[in-house]
Amino acid sequence: MSTPVFKEVIVNLLQPFFGWMQRGNRKAKAAQLSVVSNSLLVISKLVIGIFTGSVSVISEAAHSAVDLLAALIAYYAVKTASKAPDEKHAYGHGKIENISGAVEAVLIVVAALWIIYGSLQKLNVQEVPGNLEYGIAIMVVSIVVNIFVSRYLFRVAKETQSHALEADALHLQADVWTSAGVLGGLLAIKLTGVYWLDPGIAIAVAFIIFKAGYDMTKKSLSELTDVAFTEEDQTVIVAILEEHPLVKGFTNLRTRRSGSMRLIDVHLLLDKNLQLDTVHHVCDEVEQQIKAQLAPCDILVHVEPYSKC
Repeated sequence: MSTPVFKEVIVNLLQPFFGWMQRGNRKAKAAQLSVVSNSLLVISKLVIGIFTGSVSVISEAAHSAVDLLAALIAYYAVKTASKAPDEKHAYGHGKIENISGAVEAVLIVVAALWIIYGSLQKLNVQEVPGNLEYGIAIMVVSIVVNIFVSRYLFRVAKETQSHALEADALHLQADVWTSAGVLGGLLAIKLTGVYWLDPGIAIAVAFIIFKAGYDMTKKSLSELTDVAFTEEDQTVIVAILEEHPLVKGFTNLRTRRSGSMRLIDVHLLLDKNLQLDTVHHVCDEVEQQIKAQLAPCDILVHVEPYSKC
Protein backbone atom coordinates (compact mmCIF):
# COMPACT_ATOMS: atom_id res chain seq x y z
CA MET A 1 0.00 0.00 0.00
CA SER A 2 1.46 3.39 -1.02
CA THR A 3 2.09 6.08 1.59
CA PRO A 4 -0.64 8.51 0.35
CA VAL A 5 -3.22 5.71 0.29
CA PHE A 6 -2.16 4.57 3.76
CA LYS A 7 -2.51 8.12 5.10
CA GLU A 8 -5.96 8.45 3.53
CA VAL A 9 -7.08 5.19 5.17
CA ILE A 10 -5.82 6.35 8.58
CA VAL A 11 -7.52 9.75 8.23
CA ASN A 12 -10.82 8.12 7.29
CA LEU A 13 -10.62 5.76 10.26
CA LEU A 14 -9.89 8.59 12.67
CA GLN A 15 -12.35 11.10 11.18
CA PRO A 16 -15.24 10.16 13.54
CA PHE A 17 -12.90 10.61 16.52
CA PHE A 18 -11.73 14.06 15.41
CA GLY A 19 -15.31 15.04 14.66
CA TRP A 20 -16.31 14.07 18.20
CA MET A 21 -13.39 16.10 19.60
CA GLN A 22 -14.50 19.22 17.72
CA ARG A 23 -18.15 19.08 18.87
CA GLY A 24 -19.38 20.65 22.11
CA ASN A 25 -17.14 21.95 24.89
CA ARG A 26 -13.57 21.52 23.59
CA LYS A 27 -12.08 21.86 27.07
CA ALA A 28 -14.28 19.09 28.44
CA LYS A 29 -13.60 16.84 25.42
CA ALA A 30 -9.84 17.33 25.84
CA ALA A 31 -10.08 16.45 29.53
CA GLN A 32 -12.11 13.33 28.66
CA LEU A 33 -9.44 12.22 26.19
CA SER A 34 -6.81 12.56 28.91
CA VAL A 35 -8.88 10.51 31.36
CA VAL A 36 -9.34 7.65 28.86
CA SER A 37 -5.68 7.52 27.76
CA ASN A 38 -4.37 7.66 31.33
CA SER A 39 -6.76 4.95 32.49
CA LEU A 40 -5.50 2.54 29.82
CA LEU A 41 -1.85 3.36 30.54
CA VAL A 42 -2.21 2.93 34.32
CA ILE A 43 -3.74 -0.53 33.95
CA SER A 44 -1.20 -1.63 31.32
CA LYS A 45 1.87 -0.39 33.20
CA LEU A 46 0.72 -1.80 36.54
CA VAL A 47 -0.01 -5.26 35.11
CA ILE A 48 3.29 -5.40 33.22
CA GLY A 49 5.24 -3.93 36.15
CA ILE A 50 3.94 -6.64 38.49
CA PHE A 51 4.49 -9.33 35.85
CA THR A 52 8.12 -8.33 35.19
CA GLY A 53 8.93 -7.30 38.76
CA SER A 54 10.37 -4.00 37.49
CA VAL A 55 10.12 -1.19 40.04
CA SER A 56 10.82 1.40 37.31
CA VAL A 57 7.78 0.22 35.33
CA ILE A 58 5.68 0.20 38.51
CA SER A 59 6.91 3.74 39.27
CA GLU A 60 5.72 4.74 35.80
CA ALA A 61 2.35 3.15 36.61
CA ALA A 62 2.23 5.32 39.75
CA HIS A 63 3.18 8.35 37.66
CA SER A 64 0.36 7.60 35.21
CA ALA A 65 -2.02 7.05 38.14
CA VAL A 66 -1.21 10.58 39.31
CA ASP A 67 -1.80 11.77 35.75
CA LEU A 68 -5.16 9.99 35.74
CA LEU A 69 -6.22 11.62 39.00
CA ALA A 70 -5.01 14.96 37.66
CA ALA A 71 -7.03 14.40 34.47
CA LEU A 72 -10.16 13.67 36.51
CA ILE A 73 -9.59 16.83 38.55
CA ALA A 74 -8.99 18.82 35.36
CA TYR A 75 -12.19 17.43 33.81
CA TYR A 76 -14.21 18.46 36.86
CA ALA A 77 -12.48 21.85 36.97
CA VAL A 78 -13.05 22.81 33.33
CA LYS A 79 -16.71 21.78 33.49
CA THR A 80 -17.33 23.71 36.72
CA ALA A 81 -15.22 26.72 35.75
CA SER A 82 -17.23 27.17 32.54
CA LYS A 83 -20.45 27.82 34.52
CA ALA A 84 -21.89 31.30 34.17
CA PRO A 85 -21.57 33.79 37.06
CA ASP A 86 -24.31 33.58 39.67
CA GLU A 87 -25.37 35.47 42.81
CA LYS A 88 -22.66 33.87 44.94
CA HIS A 89 -19.94 33.96 42.26
CA ALA A 90 -20.26 37.30 40.49
CA TYR A 91 -16.84 36.86 38.84
CA GLY A 92 -17.62 33.33 37.67
CA HIS A 93 -16.08 30.02 38.79
CA GLY A 94 -12.66 30.33 37.17
CA LYS A 95 -10.68 30.01 40.40
CA ILE A 96 -11.65 26.33 40.49
CA GLU A 97 -9.13 25.79 37.69
CA ASN A 98 -6.40 27.42 39.77
CA ILE A 99 -7.30 25.28 42.79
CA SER A 100 -7.25 22.12 40.67
CA GLY A 101 -3.77 23.03 39.44
CA ALA A 102 -2.54 23.35 43.04
CA VAL A 103 -4.10 20.01 44.01
CA GLU A 104 -2.51 18.31 41.01
CA ALA A 105 0.88 19.74 41.96
CA VAL A 106 0.61 18.33 45.49
CA LEU A 107 -0.30 14.92 44.06
CA ILE A 108 2.80 14.97 41.86
CA VAL A 109 5.06 15.70 44.84
CA VAL A 110 3.46 12.87 46.88
CA ALA A 111 3.91 10.43 43.98
CA ALA A 112 7.57 11.40 43.65
CA LEU A 113 8.24 10.76 47.35
CA TRP A 114 6.43 7.40 47.17
CA ILE A 115 8.54 6.31 44.18
CA ILE A 116 11.78 7.29 45.94
CA TYR A 117 10.81 5.28 49.03
CA GLY A 118 9.91 2.17 47.02
CA SER A 119 13.05 2.41 44.90
CA LEU A 120 15.34 2.65 47.93
CA GLN A 121 13.72 -0.50 49.27
CA LYS A 122 14.28 -2.24 45.92
CA LEU A 123 18.01 -1.41 45.96
CA ASN A 124 18.44 -4.01 48.71
CA VAL A 125 17.02 -6.75 46.48
CA GLN A 126 19.74 -7.91 44.08
CA GLU A 127 17.46 -9.32 41.40
CA VAL A 128 17.20 -8.49 37.69
CA PRO A 129 13.57 -8.13 36.48
CA GLY A 130 12.42 -10.71 33.93
CA ASN A 131 10.48 -10.51 30.66
CA LEU A 132 11.72 -6.98 30.08
CA GLU A 133 10.49 -6.97 26.47
CA TYR A 134 6.97 -6.38 27.79
CA GLY A 135 8.14 -3.41 29.83
CA ILE A 136 9.99 -2.03 26.80
CA ALA A 137 6.86 -2.37 24.65
CA ILE A 138 4.55 -0.56 27.08
CA MET A 139 7.04 2.29 27.46
CA VAL A 140 7.08 2.80 23.68
CA VAL A 141 3.27 2.82 23.61
CA SER A 142 3.17 5.24 26.55
CA ILE A 143 5.57 7.67 24.85
CA VAL A 144 3.59 7.73 21.59
CA VAL A 145 0.20 8.12 23.29
CA ASN A 146 1.32 10.85 25.68
CA ILE A 147 3.06 12.87 22.95
CA PHE A 148 -0.20 12.94 20.99
CA VAL A 149 -2.47 13.70 23.95
CA SER A 150 -0.19 16.29 25.61
CA ARG A 151 0.20 18.25 22.36
CA TYR A 152 -3.54 18.30 21.89
CA LEU A 153 -4.10 19.43 25.49
CA PHE A 154 -1.49 22.19 25.15
CA ARG A 155 -3.20 23.44 21.99
CA VAL A 156 -6.67 23.52 23.58
CA ALA A 157 -5.24 25.05 26.80
CA LYS A 158 -3.61 27.85 24.81
CA GLU A 159 -6.75 28.53 22.78
CA THR A 160 -9.04 28.54 25.84
CA GLN A 161 -6.55 29.89 28.44
CA SER A 162 -7.29 26.84 30.64
CA HIS A 163 -4.91 26.50 33.59
CA ALA A 164 -6.29 23.04 34.45
CA LEU A 165 -5.68 21.65 30.96
CA GLU A 166 -2.22 23.20 30.87
CA ALA A 167 -1.36 21.49 34.16
CA ASP A 168 -2.69 18.19 32.81
CA ALA A 169 -0.63 18.59 29.63
CA LEU A 170 2.48 19.26 31.73
CA HIS A 171 1.84 16.00 33.59
CA LEU A 172 1.73 14.06 30.34
CA GLN A 173 4.76 15.86 28.95
CA ALA A 174 6.74 14.87 32.04
CA ASP A 175 5.47 11.32 31.56
CA VAL A 176 6.95 11.27 28.05
CA TRP A 177 10.42 12.04 29.38
CA THR A 178 10.20 9.67 32.32
CA SER A 179 8.90 6.89 30.06
CA ALA A 180 11.83 7.52 27.72
CA GLY A 181 14.22 7.27 30.69
CA VAL A 182 12.64 4.03 31.86
CA LEU A 183 12.75 2.68 28.31
CA GLY A 184 16.48 3.40 28.07
CA GLY A 185 17.04 1.83 31.47
CA LEU A 186 15.15 -1.35 30.60
CA LEU A 187 17.19 -1.71 27.41
CA ALA A 188 20.40 -1.21 29.42
CA ILE A 189 19.33 -3.80 32.02
CA LYS A 190 18.47 -6.31 29.30
CA LEU A 191 21.90 -5.82 27.70
CA THR A 192 24.05 -5.65 30.85
CA GLY A 193 22.10 -7.48 33.57
CA VAL A 194 22.96 -4.76 36.13
CA TYR A 195 20.16 -5.04 38.72
CA TRP A 196 20.51 -1.61 40.40
CA LEU A 197 19.75 0.26 37.15
CA ASP A 198 16.04 -0.50 37.64
CA PRO A 199 15.55 1.25 41.03
CA GLY A 200 18.17 3.85 40.09
CA ILE A 201 16.17 4.93 37.07
CA ALA A 202 12.99 4.97 39.16
CA ILE A 203 14.64 7.42 41.59
CA ALA A 204 15.72 9.64 38.68
CA VAL A 205 12.13 9.58 37.40
CA ALA A 206 10.93 10.62 40.85
CA PHE A 207 13.16 13.70 40.91
CA ILE A 208 11.86 14.78 37.49
CA ILE A 209 8.30 14.37 38.75
CA PHE A 210 9.13 16.32 41.92
CA LYS A 211 10.54 19.24 39.89
CA ALA A 212 7.38 19.37 37.76
CA GLY A 213 5.24 19.40 40.91
CA TYR A 214 7.31 22.19 42.45
CA ASP A 215 7.01 24.39 39.35
CA MET A 216 3.27 23.82 39.11
CA THR A 217 2.80 24.61 42.80
CA LYS A 218 4.51 27.98 42.37
CA LYS A 219 2.38 28.90 39.37
CA SER A 220 -0.92 27.80 40.92
CA LEU A 221 -0.32 29.55 44.22
CA SER A 222 0.74 32.77 42.50
CA GLU A 223 -2.57 32.94 40.60
CA LEU A 224 -4.57 32.04 43.71
CA THR A 225 -2.99 35.05 45.44
CA ASP A 226 -4.09 37.32 42.55
CA VAL A 227 -0.63 37.96 41.14
CA ALA A 228 -0.60 40.57 38.36
CA PHE A 229 -0.38 39.70 34.66
CA THR A 230 2.96 39.00 33.09
CA GLU A 231 4.97 42.01 31.96
CA GLU A 232 4.19 41.08 28.35
CA ASP A 233 0.41 41.16 28.91
CA GLN A 234 0.62 44.41 30.89
CA THR A 235 2.61 45.99 28.05
CA VAL A 236 -0.22 45.13 25.65
CA ILE A 237 -2.74 46.96 27.84
CA VAL A 238 -0.52 50.01 28.37
CA ALA A 239 0.16 50.30 24.62
CA ILE A 240 -3.58 50.28 23.82
CA LEU A 241 -4.30 52.96 26.44
CA GLU A 242 -1.42 55.19 25.38
CA GLU A 243 -2.22 54.97 21.66
CA HIS A 244 -5.90 55.93 21.94
CA PRO A 245 -6.22 59.58 20.76
CA LEU A 246 -8.82 60.60 23.35
CA VAL A 247 -7.24 58.95 26.39
CA LYS A 248 -5.16 61.57 28.19
CA GLY A 249 -3.73 59.10 30.69
CA PHE A 250 -4.63 56.33 33.09
CA THR A 251 -4.14 55.35 36.73
CA ASN A 252 -4.80 52.38 39.03
CA LEU A 253 -4.25 49.69 36.42
CA ARG A 254 -4.86 46.40 38.25
CA THR A 255 -4.80 42.90 36.78
CA ARG A 256 -5.35 39.37 38.01
CA ARG A 257 -6.60 36.01 36.75
CA SER A 258 -9.48 33.73 37.62
CA GLY A 259 -8.87 30.46 35.83
CA SER A 260 -8.80 31.24 32.11
CA MET A 261 -10.48 34.64 32.63
CA ARG A 262 -8.33 37.77 32.85
CA LEU A 263 -9.72 40.50 35.14
CA ILE A 264 -8.67 44.11 34.48
CA ASP A 265 -9.48 47.34 36.37
CA VAL A 266 -8.30 50.76 35.15
CA HIS A 267 -9.07 54.46 35.65
CA LEU A 268 -9.07 56.47 32.39
CA LEU A 269 -8.36 60.21 32.26
CA LEU A 270 -10.60 61.87 29.65
CA ASP A 271 -11.20 65.49 28.74
CA LYS A 272 -13.81 66.85 31.15
CA ASN A 273 -15.60 68.63 28.28
CA LEU A 274 -16.38 65.45 26.32
CA GLN A 275 -20.02 64.49 25.82
CA LEU A 276 -21.26 61.47 27.79
CA ASP A 277 -21.91 59.43 24.66
CA THR A 278 -18.34 60.10 23.48
CA VAL A 279 -16.97 58.98 26.85
CA HIS A 280 -19.02 55.81 26.60
CA HIS A 281 -17.75 55.20 23.06
CA VAL A 282 -14.12 55.62 24.18
CA CYS A 283 -14.58 53.08 26.99
CA ASP A 284 -16.15 50.61 24.56
CA GLU A 285 -13.27 51.03 22.11
CA VAL A 286 -10.66 50.48 24.81
CA GLU A 287 -12.44 47.36 26.06
CA GLN A 288 -12.81 45.90 22.56
CA GLN A 289 -9.14 46.49 21.72
CA ILE A 290 -7.96 44.84 24.92
CA LYS A 291 -10.31 41.89 24.46
CA ALA A 292 -9.05 41.43 20.92
CA GLN A 293 -5.55 40.89 22.36
CA LEU A 294 -6.20 39.22 25.71
CA ALA A 295 -9.56 37.42 25.51
CA PRO A 296 -11.21 36.03 27.50
CA CYS A 297 -11.21 38.96 29.88
CA ASP A 298 -13.51 41.11 32.00
CA ILE A 299 -12.69 44.83 32.06
CA LEU A 300 -13.92 47.44 34.54
CA VAL A 301 -13.28 51.04 33.44
CA HIS A 302 -13.63 54.05 35.74
CA VAL A 303 -13.52 57.50 34.12
CA GLU A 304 -11.96 60.56 35.74
CA PRO A 305 -11.98 64.14 34.38
CA TYR A 306 -8.74 65.47 32.89
CA SER A 307 -7.83 69.13 32.90
CA LYS A 308 -4.63 70.90 31.93
CA CYS A 309 -5.10 73.36 34.76
